[in-house]
Amino acid sequence: MTPLQIAAIAIFAGVMVLIVSERVHRTLAALLGAVIVMATGIVPFESSLEHIDFNTLGVLVGMMLFVAVMKRSGVFEYVAIKAAKWAKGDPWLIMVALVLITAVLSALLDNVTTVLLIGPMTFMICRELHLNPVPFFITQILASNIGGTATLIGDPPNIMIGSEAGLTFMDFVAIDGPIVVVVLAATILCFRFMYGRKMAVEQEYRESIMELDENEAITSKSLFVKSIVMIVLVAIAFMLHGVLHLESSVIALAAAALMMLIGRQDIEETILGVEWSTIGFFAGLFIVVGGLVETGLIDMFAQFLVDATHGQVLIAILAILVASAIISAILDNIPFVATMIPVLLAMQGSGVDVEPLWWALSLGACLGGNGTLIGASANVVLSGISNREGYPLTFIAYLKVGAPMMAMSIVLSGIYLALRFGL
Repeated sequence: MTPLQIAAIAIFAGVMVLIVSERVHRTLAALLGAVIVMATGIVPFESSLEHIDFNTLGVLVGMMLFVAVMKRSGVFEYVAIKAAKWAKGDPWLIMVALVLITAVLSALLDNVTTVLLIGPMTFMICRELHLNPVPFFITQILASNIGGTATLIGDPPNIMIGSEAGLTFMDFVAIDGPIVVVVLAATILCFRFMYGRKMAVEQEYRESIMELDENEAITSKSLFVKSIVMIVLVAIAFMLHGVLHLESSVIALAAAALMMLIGRQDIEETILGVEWSTIGFFAGLFIVVGGLVETGLIDMFAQFLVDATHGQVLIAILAILVASAIISAILDNIPFVATMIPVLLAMQGSGVDVEPLWWALSLGACLGGNGTLIGASANVVLSGISNREGYPLTFIAYLKVGAPMMAMSIVLSGIYLALRFGL
């Protein structure tokens, strides 16, 4: 190996160690790595921007701005209270309703934003019913990652994969969507045996739920109506972006601009709703991975995968699916996907049919996030809400539920991919 290749590996490994150890913020780790990669000449500054996927960053910024305006209408609180009243205070039906709402919103928005909005409302409902909210939070963590797997914009790994592989919103719905429905149904069935028969509340507590007024949650009726109309239009636009020949980032940023215009909210305050640290993390990480590309290491790894799987697509699918799930359960799935994307592109360049491998990477990375409490950002966010409210959600308590659920979803996904691609 050349000195530059050794240096690129050392920098990448160092960034990963810092991210996993949490000694420094992951954004700082990625940006430091990017600066070192450029300073050492591994990736010249002039070509560093070529490695940044601005389409991914555009989708993230656009959807963050869009939701920052929309959430001020009270639409999410309205939906949560409406669901609880529809269930007539039955805790099991409320759990199912919140799971389905979380999954659907995670597919249309993004899973971190969804749990930030649904989490506090879940706690309020559980408080009214005098129930421990931890089981509800666990089920919503699982639902957010499962639902986010179904679409291009639901989970950051899918945004990255779709951008680089040229996959559309409807591609994800058509390929990932069916197995997501199966996995979600199987997960809800498991919840029934784990929690459904153990939850019982007194009638007076059920009645307190029925007395809640969902209309009081609406802070602006005008913005509420605009939000409902806009989310439908945005969903349709994403479905048609392949036909319209528009990048997903163009749609997301256009939706954000229009939402800020008609929402009449404070623009400076809205912009603060963007998780700029996440955007910086992505930008830095793309450049660090670019160092592996520039030095030829990605091509070497791609060739190794081809040789190791002997050209057998099924073996490659299962290897990527399982590896993605295990690594994404332990680490953040974003660095892993950022590393694997150029590997698959290199394999494609050598004549390998990588279409099934994109879906193996998507399913493994997104569903693998359910394995542990640190497997995905949504997990950390909801556990933080639970801990802050005085109901600790520990790593082990979650692991007992999350790991088996993840394993089940990966087995189902492996069977699905083998059948789907006729292998």
